Amino acid sequence: MTRQEQVVAAEFRRPRAPGVGHSNSPAKIVFVGGGPRTVGLLERFAASAPELLGERSLEIHVVDPFPAGGGRIWRRDQSRLLWMNSMTSDVTIFTDESVECDGPIIPGPDLATWVAGEGAVILERAALEPAGPMDFPPRLLQAEYLAWVWERVVRDLPATVTTHLERAVELTADQRVVLASGKEIDADLVVLALGYLDRLPTASETAWAARASDAGLTYIPPGYTADVDLDDLRSGENVIVRGFGQAFIDLMVLLTEGRGGWYDECDGLLSYRPSGNEPILYVGSRRGVPYHAKLGYTVAGTKPVPTRYLTKAALDELGAGVLDFQTHLSPLIDKELTFAHYQQLFSAHPERTRWSWQRFASVLDGSWPTAPEFIAAVEDAVPDPNDRFVRAAVDRPLNGRFFEDRDRFEQFLAGLIETDLLRRADASYSADLAVFNALLSIYSVLSVAITEGRLSDEDRVRHVETEWHGFFSFVASGPPPRRLEELLALHRAGIVRFAGPDLDVAIDNDQFVARSSGVAGEIRARAFVEARLPRPDVLAATDPLLRGLLASGVLAADELFAADGTSLGGGQLKADSQCRAIRADGSVHPSLFLLGPSVSGSAGSSGFSRPHFNGAGFRQNDAVARHLLKLLAPTVRKEERHAS
Repeated sequence: MTRQEQVVAAEFRRPRAPGVGHSNSPAKIVFVGGGPRTVGLLERFAASAPELLGERSLEIHVVDPFPAGGGRIWRRDQSRLLWMNSMTSDVTIFTDESVECDGPIIPGPDLATWVAGEGAVILERAALEPAGPMDFPPRLLQAEYLAWVWERVVRDLPATVTTHLERAVELTADQRVVLASGKEIDADLVVLALGYLDRLPTASETAWAARASDAGLTYIPPGYTADVDLDDLRSGENVIVRGFGQAFIDLMVLLTEGRGGWYDECDGLLSYRPSGNEPILYVGSRRGVPYHAKLGYTVAGTKPVPTRYLTKAALDELGAGVLDFQTHLSPLIDKELTFAHYQQLFSAHPERTRWSWQRFASVLDGSWPTAPEFIAAVEDAVPDPNDRFVRAAVDRPLNGRFFEDRDRFEQFLAGLIETDLLRRADASYSADLAVFNALLSIYSVLSVAITEGRLSDEDRVRHVETEWHGFFSFVASGPPPRRLEELLALHRAGIVRFAGPDLDVAIDNDQFVARSSGVAGEIRARAFVEARLPRPDVLAATDPLLRGLLASGVLAADELFAADGTSLGGGQLKADSQCRAIRADGSVHPSLFLLGPSVSGSAGSSGFSRPHFNGAGFRQNDAVARHLLKLLAPTVRKEERHAS
C-alpha cells in the first residue's frame, strides 16, 4: 500500500457519525443516478466482490426519480416510435475477452444475443417486435434489456439493494444523502453518476423566450426531444427548425407518425400518408444537410487501430505545455483521416487506383493532405472523384454553392441525400468505414490530450467539444438509413422542406423569419424549434444536489474563459484519476466519486459499448469498482499493513 493509499484508507475508516463506517456494521454505499453507468459499475462491483469484499455485509442504495436500469434516457415511459441510432449487434453492457481490466470477466449477452435468446419472451410480453443484429431497434427495446441487466446484477450482488424513486437534493457534511421526500441515508461512500444534466437556459434562450412570448409566438429551446412539449406546433402551419441531427429526427418522427401518419412502400419507393395533423417543417442548420446515415454494412477484419500520426509521442515532440489545436492538432487529424481512407481504398479496391499503396503512402507520409504534391498524387492515383477524401468537402458539402431558386435547392439536396443513402449501404465504399474507425481512434487521443492539460479551455470548448464533436457526429453518429428514407418521403409529401445552410433566425413583425446564406428568399413562421441538445454546463445545471455541492465547495468546476475574456460557460466537474471528487480547495474527497459525461476524465459516458471493443468505460468501471470494494473491506490486509 502506498503512502497516499494509507492516508485515504485511514481517512475513510475514521467514523463520520455513530454506527457509520465501522467494520462490525453494514457498509453503506449510495449511487445517485440509476442509469446504464451505475448498472455497469455495479456489474463490475459484483464481479470483484468475492475477491475483495470479505465477509462484511453491505447495503447499496440507488437514488433516481426514474427506474433503475434505463434511467431517464432509456426509460420505458417514452414513445415506441423513437429508435436507437446503434444496431443491436453494437450494444453491450457486459465485459468480454477484449476488455483489459483487473477484475474477472463475467460473460453476458450483448443486445442482439439477448433479443434472440432470453429477451424474446420479455419483448413479446411488452408487445415489441424482435430485432436482428443489423437492425436499429426502438429505444424501448434497449429499456427492456437494461431492466433485465439490472435485475441480473442485483441477483449477483452480495448486498441488500434498495432503490429510491425520487431525487437526491443534498449531501451533508457528515455524509448523509437527503432525498426530496426528506428521507436521509447514511453513507460510507457516495457515487454520483448523474448522466446528462438539465441546465438553466442561456441568456440568449431567455431573451428568445421573452420576445416570442411578447409577440404571441411559440419558441422551443434546445432540449431532449422525448421530454419536450410539442402540442403548440399546430397542424398545417410553418415551423422553422434549426438543427439537422438526431434531435431533429426525433422531432420529425413525433410530429408525423406520432400524429397519426403512416408510410407505404411500393416498388421500393417509400410514400408518406399524412393524417392532417402535421405541421410543415422548414429545417436547416450550419451545414444545411442531415447527418450521414449510419453505415449499413460490415467488413470483416476492419476495426479501430492505433493512430499513425496523431499520437502521444507526436504531441510530445511538439513541446511541453499547452498546444494550439488549429496549428498543431488539426493538421494531424486531417492526415490521420486521409491515411485511413486511402489505405482501405488501395488495399480493398486496388482496381480503382493507379499507383501502388507504398508509393502513395510515401507521398502522404512526407507531406500534408492540403500540400500541392499530395493533391497532385491524388489526382493521378485516384481517377474517380467519388473515391477521394477531402475533410473540408465532407464537412461542408454545400460550401460555396448558392441557389436563387428554393425549389432547385430542395431538389439538389434531396438528390444529395439519395446518393448518400446508396453509398452508405455499399461496401465497395468501405473507405467510409475506415474513416469511421479512425474517428474513434482520434477521439481516444484527444481525450488523453485534454486530461493531460495539453489543450487550452478555449480550444477544448470551441474546437474539440463544438467543431470536432460536430464533425464526428455528422459523419459517425447519424440516424439509421430508414430515417433518411422517411425524410425523403416526407419531403415528397410536402411535410418537410429544406431551409438551407447557415440558417439565421430573427423576429420581424411578430413572426420568426429564417434566412440562409446558400438560398435566396426567406421563410416566415409562428413557431421556431432549436432541435439540438443544450451545451453541457455544470455551473448552469438545475440539479439541486450538484448546485449545493458546488456552492459549498465540496465539488469544483472551472468557469471557462476565452483568451479575449469571453465566458465559455462552466466546465466539467473535477475528479482525479480514480474518479474521486476534487474539492474547490484542490483537495481530494476520499469517499465521493464522480462518473458520467459532466465529469473530467470520465470515459464511456453512454454506459455501454460495442462488443469486443475494449470499451474505455468498462475499464474505468472495473478500476473504480475495485477501489470502492477495497475501501469497504472490513480491514486492511495483513500484508499491506506489513508493507506500510
